[in-house]
Amino acid sequence: MAAHSQVSIHPSAVIEKGAELGAGVEVGPFCHVGPDVVLEDGVHLHSHVSIAGHTRIGARTQVFAHAALGGAPQDWKYKGEPTTLEIGADCLIRENFTAHRGTATGRGFTRIGSKCMLMVGAHVAHDCILGDNIVMANGSLLAGHCEVGDNVVISGLVAVHQFVRIGRGAMLAGAAGVAGDVLPYTMAQGDRAKLRGLNIVGLRRSGATREDVREVRRALNMLFDRARPAAENVERVRAAHGGNARVAEMLDFFTNRGKRIFCVPALGHGLDEDGE
Repeated sequence: MAAHSQVSIHPSAVIEKGAELGAGVEVGPFCHVGPDVVLEDGVHLHSHVSIAGHTRIGARTQVFAHAALGGAPQDWKYKGEPTTLEIGADCLIRENFTAHRGTATGRGFTRIGSKCMLMVGAHVAHDCILGDNIVMANGSLLAGHCEVGDNVVISGLVAVHQFVRIGRGAMLAGAAGVAGDVLPYTMAQGDRAKLRGLNIVGLRRSGATREDVREVRRALNMLFDRARPAAENVERVRAAHGGNARVAEMLDFFTNRGKRIFCVPALGHGLDEDGE
């Protein structure tokens, strides 16, 4: 174990030989830290935390009781390969949160960004990539290979299907079952989830003006116009609103991965309900 004099380790904690602990790390009672784990400066494991595998926890991240990080992926194809889990700085990881390493047949790593709040009982499966400033509320679940952009809010009891992408600034409403990609700055709700409007709070936090919000809404209504093929709608949106940075981001998200399933507005509903 590599350690500094400032490190505080409770006598009941187990730190395996080979683990690396940065300056100011605190390890509380009954924690277990595996031999290939790196805890950067100021990490605080409160109690009963298990960290296994090739796992790196970023500086000043706090991990609360019974969180389990870096366990083997829940994938029958996994045969013990040395895959990794990376968690960024300044995260708040609450009780019973779990995150698994990647798979050799997937990305080989699972990555969670910085300043994320990961609440009680949430789960990030193998090969997921999460950006920064993400909130995962109690009991929310990401299946394998998902991608989540910065500033996304995933409400309680949400279940996200494997390989789904959630665009930057989107919000998933409570208990949503998300089987298709969710465009940036939109809000998805229901099982199976449909787009119910824009995430106005997320747009405002990104610096969007009132006119930006109106233009994004007009663009999305045009994009999901069922009277025309999707490819034609994309070109119409690009011509009419492509100069708006957020619309351009949505178009890129919509087109850059080939043919995919998306969350779409419910039949008979546009994205103009909130009156912004």
